[in-house]
Amino acid sequence: MSNSDSGETGDEHWEERGELAWNEFDWERYLRGQEVAVMRYLRLYDEAGERPDRIDHVAERMDWGAEDWTSEEGGEGNEEPADADDEVYTLHKNPIYIATRALYLSLTRSWEDLAADPRHVPQANAVRLLVRLHRGEAEAIEAIHALDFGDYALAVTLFKRALATLNGLLAEMQAPALAAGRAAAWREMALPRVFDLREIWLRVIAECREELERMGDED
Repeated sequence: MSNSDSGETGDEHWEERGELAWNEFDWERYLRGQEVAVMRYLRLYDEAGERPDRIDHVAERMDWGAEDWTSEEGGEGNEEPADADDEVYTLHKNPIYIATRALYLSLTRSWEDLAADPRHVPQANAVRLLVRLHRGEAEAIEAIHALDFGDYALAVTLFKRALATLNGLLAEMQAPALAAGRAAAWREMALPRVFDLREIWLRVIAECREELERMGDED
């Protein structure tokens, strides 16, 4: 999963999109379809429960195939008839984007619902943790953009920033104010998601470094 599931470069994506004659309605329909993919990922992730291989299990259920998650060759995804949207690639179809977006969506929405009531979480803790959530997602999306355009060194740098923010999030989650009640229940739910985000990004970083090394050897 060092770039995308399309097997093409960023330039080719832009060339293909330049030939489209889609209007705003077409793009809205397309984006809604990609939002469905995010929600499907999240549903499958929740169904996977405490499986130790849940991120690979969900990737297989999403028909991405093991090769989309590691540099090793793996299983085959289920082939389905192509429709018009299958011929169009944007960042929203990138498996790393879908997984990252889905996991952050579950973290952010659940935290916003909980932290809106100061009886459950002191507002200072609520704000600090929410900032970490939004900052980490923004940094990860920037990294996926770089990855999608084949700028592997920049992708590694941005993913490392996202990881640093994720570490800060973990530190905020250990605050005494989150040790009891609904906050403690949220933390129990959130910790596996945070560690799975970390695992996904570390895999991508490793693949980017392998690709950079290969490119260096070719030079």
